[in-house]
Amino acid sequence: MRASLTIALTELRRFLKDRSNIFFVFIFPLLLVLVIGAQFGDAASSGRVVLVGPHGELRAAVEERLSDDGVTVAGADEAGMLEQVARGRADVGVVVDGGDDEAYQAGDPVELEAFASSEASSASAVQVVRAAVQDVALAHGQVLALTSAGAGEDAARRALQSAESSVGSAQVEVVDTSQIAQAFAGIGQFDVGAGSQLLLFVFLMSLAGSATLIESRRLGVVRRTMAAPVSAGRVLGGQALGRLVIALFQGGYIMAATGLFFGVSWGNVWLSLLVLLIFGCVSAGAGMVLGSVMDNEGAASGAGVGLGLVLAALGGCMVPLELFPDTLQTAAHLTPHAWAYEAFAAIQRHDAGLVEILPELGVLAGMAAVLLVVGGITLRRSLSRAM
Repeated sequence: MRASLTIALTELRRFLKDRSNIFFVFIFPLLLVLVIGAQFGDAASSGRVVLVGPHGELRAAVEERLSDDGVTVAGADEAGMLEQVARGRADVGVVVDGGDDEAYQAGDPVELEAFASSEASSASAVQVVRAAVQDVALAHGQVLALTSAGAGEDAARRALQSAESSVGSAQVEVVDTSQIAQAFAGIGQFDVGAGSQLLLFVFLMSLAGSATLIESRRLGVVRRTMAAPVSAGRVLGGQALGRLVIALFQGGYIMAATGLFFGVSWGNVWLSLLVLLIFGCVSAGAGMVLGSVMDNEGAASGAGVGLGLVLAALGGCMVPLELFPDTLQTAAHLTPHAWAYEAFAAIQRHDAGLVEILPELGVLAGMAAVLLVVGGITLRRSLSRAM
């Protein structure tokens, strides 16, 4: 076991010493997670609103209410606001001029000019702005009504707050019947990208790293290892363990980095690590097979990258699996990526336990067993050729 572990750690050191891997292992996965997260938009925001006009009471009240509603609020001049709305950088632009502020202070009706962008989210943002302005105007009108009746302003505000707290607010539950909307309900902005990119790069780097197996045979590393008092079984175990260590290193880094920098929630961490472990075994077996049947490092790396990208695309790592048509979803389950994707989705989005993801884990374990056995047989034959 010690010999196998030594071989595995040597494979990891060789992998990390390859400078070309620095970008693809540590930087590129996070860039893709960031890009995919940008496509989902800011999950924590109810819209982006730009306010234009003097900083009077009305603008301050509207800005505070929008912020309480989870809206991202910014200020700009009118030209800047129009540019942001036109470019889709803001959902709604609202103009609050001096006359509007005077009317608000006097308790008169206020009509604000709003500009909506062509983005799909602008319609809901307009409704949020309209509701916020109406609430602000209503609250101010109630204070004016009480003060005109002789109450002090502070006393009027306290009375309104007391009345509001004593009356229960109406509860509205909106249920979206769309299966896609339900599938992505409660998910964070970067969660989908993190899970899919983890699967993409774990499998991809395992296949691309198969070139080190070929290099070991070509440079005589295998002959020198076999000349030592180490059995062929331990050499095979070390090579298999080396592929697995590389896969787990890549996946563990992506999980830790996305959690730290993007706040990605992996749900039950131990279950996510279990999925990673079994998927890493699948990737290790695939890397062993590829590195055993090919004799040229460049060809193996190219074939590994091409095959890894094709399987990842088919398995839902580039476009979410939920967006696939039914026929393509069936075909996607020929890949290990689709099963691992569904396991991660159940853990991240629906707090699934071990029992709920047992079917996905069972399929992945079966794939891992087949690939590791085939990889062990082909690798033994390739080692015999190297002697």
